[in-house]
Amino acid sequence: MKTNAYAVQNATSPLAPFNFQRRDVGEHDVQIEILYCGVCHSDLHTVRNEWQNTTYPCVPGHEIVGRVVKVGAHVKKFKEGDTAGVGCMVDSCRTCANCEEDLEQFCDNVTFTYNSPDKHVGGMTFGGYSDSIVVDEAFVLQVPKNLNLAAVAPLLCAGITTYSPLRRHNVTEGQKVGVVGLGGLGHMGVKLAKALGAHVVVFTTSPNKVEDALRLGADEVVNSKNADEMKKHLNSFNFILDTVSAQHDINAYLLLLKRDGNLTQVGVPDKPLSLNVSTLIFGRRTLGGSLIGGIKETQEMLDFCGKHNITSDIELIPIQKINEAYDRLVKSDVKYRFVIDMASLQQA
Repeated sequence: MKTNAYAVQNATSPLAPFNFQRRDVGEHDVQIEILYCGVCHSDLHTVRNEWQNTTYPCVPGHEIVGRVVKVGAHVKKFKEGDTAGVGCMVDSCRTCANCEEDLEQFCDNVTFTYNSPDKHVGGMTFGGYSDSIVVDEAFVLQVPKNLNLAAVAPLLCAGITTYSPLRRHNVTEGQKVGVVGLGGLGHMGVKLAKALGAHVVVFTTSPNKVEDALRLGADEVVNSKNADEMKKHLNSFNFILDTVSAQHDINAYLLLLKRDGNLTQVGVPDKPLSLNVSTLIFGRRTLGGSLIGGIKETQEMLDFCGKHNITSDIELIPIQKINEAYDRLVKSDVKYRFVIDMASLQQA
């Protein structure tokens, strides 16, 4: 079926109108009319080939919320008219150890929502900056009815990226949790950690973010450039979520962990961080990473957000402003996530 979209043709061209063919709806497929699509920093990295793995043309977008318009004969979980979401993945092998443990994101043959080999039609998968998508129901998510749909979209990446490590490290009531950075990921980390019952401390280098951090649910805000403020928190955290993708001193945060505390990195700096191993050894601290979450855990996150009325803070834009949004994203000029109103695509 003909699908209207915005795409890039090379690493330096702007996003512009584009159309292509989606596959027909198979027996296990769900076709979704896309209402909203979040703008993730990885969209920008991919569009500009900053990870050196982009195949062009590229239609980005993996924070998708929409309306089911058609289902295959064997689909059980969805019906026409349902609200549904699609995140970073649209398929996996389903038989490997990772898939069997509901960790499809680590499958060697995972199919990402865009810029991934498309086994159905050949070429590469095209993402959510489009008016429609066809996805196997096993990778389609149910969206809580009580939440603002536009503000749900970023949960499909930023939400699960921060929820998964919080859950894996058993963040619960009464624990002290740090969130480093207050951007698209960090602001979700604050909301989710607070809802889990933690005492939440935000670390930022921007004094103008103090008020926002408190509004979002932080109990304390620390200027990480202030050595005295940092010193007050030595050996006191159960868990720290580091969302910063710029160069920074990770050792300064590791020293804030209690014995057996963990720091999980979800921001991806463009160059290796320098690690002083003694900060791990003295205190038996651990440093780890985390990649989105599996489908089961993503659904759990959406249900949790529905229960606690959690969504992303967004700026809704028409698709015609996407290139301007990318430029602003580079400058961190958004609170805290752009979301495209895909109805605007009809005016393209």
